[in-house]
Amino acid sequence: MIKYALYDRPRTSEVQALAWEDVLDHERGIVRYRRAVVRGRFKVTKTKRSNRVHYLLKPALEALREQWRLTGNLPAHTYEVVDRDNRTVRKEKLRLVLLNSVTGKPFYENALRERFWKVHLGHAGGRYRGPNQCRHTFISQMLSLGVVPLHWISQHVGHATIDMIQRRYGKWIRTDGQDVPEMIEKLLDL
Repeated sequence: MIKYALYDRPRTSEVQALAWEDVLDHERGIVRYRRAVVRGRFKVTKTKRSNRVHYLLKPALEALREQWRLTGNLPAHTYEVVDRDNRTVRKEKLRLVLLNSVTGKPFYENALRERFWKVHLGHAGGRYRGPNQCRHTFISQMLSLGVVPLHWISQHVGHATIDMIQRRYGKWIRTDGQDVPEMIEKLLDL
C-alpha cells in the first residue's frame, strides 16, 4: 500500500476504496479513481474532478502487480456507495485491491492510521505524520523535478485547479530543485 501510495498518490481514502474493477489496463497500469472510504463508508470521490484516470509510474505498477497475487482472484463483495448528494446509495460488487492482511477486510481510516501507520513510524523511530504525507511528498517531488507541468500534477492528485498546488507548495526550495538554466539547456540541447 505504501509503495503504491508513494508513487501514484491518490488520497488515502481513495486508495482504500480502489477495486480491481477500477484497473482499466493491467499491463500498462491504468487505474480509475471513483470512490473513497470516508468515516467507514464508501462514497464517491471528494469532487467530480477527483473522479479521474491515472497512468501509473513504474513503482506503483509494480506494487499493483504484487498486490494482484494477494487479492486479485478473491471473490467480489457488495458494498454500499454513497453518492455526492449524501442520500443516494447504490450497491456495487467490488474486489478491493488492498485488504487488511490480518482480518481480510477493507482498511478504514482509524485502523490504517492507528494500527499500521503509527506502529511502523514508531518502529522506524520517526515522529508521527499522517498517511497523507505520502501525497505531499509526491507533489513536492514532482515540483522539485522542475519539468512536470502544474496542470498535470493538479489533475493527477484530483484538484479542480492548480491554485491549491500554487498556494500549498508554492515556495521554491532552491536546494531541492534542479538548476533551472542547466535543465533548460539540457532539454533544448544548447
